[in-house]
Amino acid sequence: MQKLAIFREYDIRGIYNEDLTQENVIRIGYLLGLELQKRGGKTLGVGYDARVHSEVIFDWFCQGVFASGAVAYNLGMIPTPVGYFALYSEFKIESKTLQLGGSVMITGSHNPPKYNGFKITLCKKPFFGDEIYALEKDFYALSFEEVAHKIPTNTTPQRLNVLDLYIDYLTNAFAHLRGLDLPISIDCGNGIAGIGIARILEGLGIPFKGLFLNPDGNFPNHHPDPSEEKNLQDLKKEVAKAGGIGFAFDGDGDRLAVIKQTQNGEKVYKGDELAIIFAHTIPNPIVIGEVKCSLNMYESIDKIGQSIMYKTGHSNLKIKLKESGAHMAFEVSGHIFFNDRYFGFDDATYAALRVLELLKKSGLAFDKVLESLPKLYSTNEIKIKTSEEKKFVLVERLKEYLSDVSKLPRNFPKIIEIITIDGVRVVFENGWGLVRSSNTTPVLVTRFEAKSEEACKAYQSALLELLDSICKES
Repeated sequence: MQKLAIFREYDIRGIYNEDLTQENVIRIGYLLGLELQKRGGKTLGVGYDARVHSEVIFDWFCQGVFASGAVAYNLGMIPTPVGYFALYSEFKIESKTLQLGGSVMITGSHNPPKYNGFKITLCKKPFFGDEIYALEKDFYALSFEEVAHKIPTNTTPQRLNVLDLYIDYLTNAFAHLRGLDLPISIDCGNGIAGIGIARILEGLGIPFKGLFLNPDGNFPNHHPDPSEEKNLQDLKKEVAKAGGIGFAFDGDGDRLAVIKQTQNGEKVYKGDELAIIFAHTIPNPIVIGEVKCSLNMYESIDKIGQSIMYKTGHSNLKIKLKESGAHMAFEVSGHIFFNDRYFGFDDATYAALRVLELLKKSGLAFDKVLESLPKLYSTNEIKIKTSEEKKFVLVERLKEYLSDVSKLPRNFPKIIEIITIDGVRVVFENGWGLVRSSNTTPVLVTRFEAKSEEACKAYQSALLELLDSICKES
């Protein structure tokens, strides 16, 4: 079999009916069922997003799970965080109580409509990195015929209504928000988040204006990726008209963008800005950020508690959150994790409710703490296309150059520190630059920040020119 590019750092992801074929999906379900049983589990909750092929993939996947001897349960069409929540829930089946051993979400997240994939959690821990790459080896060693004859006649999994449990839980947890009188707009981009957040707000008696709430895997209005400015235009217009606060959700409901109207237009809060705001609401906070987070975040939080810089990636941050006992973790892209009063997984609906909680207490001045921060100039993510084979090699070569002054151009900015937690974050006298390999696509991801616009441009030019010269040599 030709090698497939579906086994990624954080999940398994590919194109429906090209690399996610019936045989391949059944084999993946079979291997994950075996893996769960090795860890002492037996039951696997399986949910899926709104993509037009998710239910077909669901059926194939469950055939593989049952063939392994494990038992699959149908969680239905749900946001990804609801699949995580299922592992912390108890289900009544006749006279017995069931607790799931693992969950799998069939989702393409924010990728184009033809994509789909699997986000995997076993025994309440994300299944990622070396575990996925080990599964990949087993995948190529396993023939479909070996699995096919083990598929039982009936592979229809029993339904578990976790969505209602989730909605009831959050409605009760945020009952104190009843009576909130503030314009609220939400844009779900025809992803799956609308089936949760809308019912919770309605249950709390909180009025809101909803945009593109109905799930539609063709995403007819705009792509459900709130980290891209172009996908926020409809929500910005609504916030400009109505005022108040706006929330944008990604395709599977685990990332959030927050928008507020200001005198200078509609402000979009990045994850690291929200980290600062939330950190100042709890005593002695311990907060994890990824390598793309602003210097302001780390310095501001260190004055009132402790910040921890760590790798990008929702799986990485979930593990680090539990290991460190931190209260929260944040990605610039809008993955927000609360270990404080919650379960430590990324949940955009829960994060939105926590923002509303701040608004009820402080009104639209909930972000006042940001006004005291030094002015910094930063770029958005700048992505450089390369190949899966070259991206990690290029970052390693860049590290070699940066560590040897003799290899650098004479006018290269003075380097204060090189941080290699994830890729390379180069700390200069008045800012920093980052180059890291994306773990999901064949690109290098870069970002720059400095105390002046000129310095930001200078660091960007210097580092990207060095990277370009390395690319030409390779």
